[in-house]
Amino acid sequence: MAKTIDRIVKKEHEKDIVKKVYNKNQSLFAILEKIKLYTSRTGVLHGVRKIEIHGQTATITTHCGQTIEVRDSKNSRVGRWLRNRWMVEPCAKCKIPGWKLEKYSTTRFVKKRSR
Repeated sequence: MAKTIDRIVKKEHEKDIVKKVYNKNQSLFAILEKIKLYTSRTGVLHGVRKIEIHGQTATITTHCGQTIEVRDSKNSRVGRWLRNRWMVEPCAKCKIPGWKLEKYSTTRFVKKRSR
């Protein structure tokens, strides 16, 4: 079953961690370019090495060597899993560093960004 990343990464110093805030109503490609993480169909969190956008589709290359063809959608499975920070486990081959998982766990997606 999918878990949120907050359960996997322990927050030791919540006040010291700066929270990133992103707009929730974005295209999938905008989210992928910012956080450089991709959740596969099985719930494995991969690190993104390269994104090549071709109109409404993109080719994503992960650090473990997988090449994935995805379509742009605001309410796709990948978009929902990334915004809600659901995952089963991080990819062992991608070797996502702990600091990146911590940063991703504190990232918030909100409806309207206030400045």
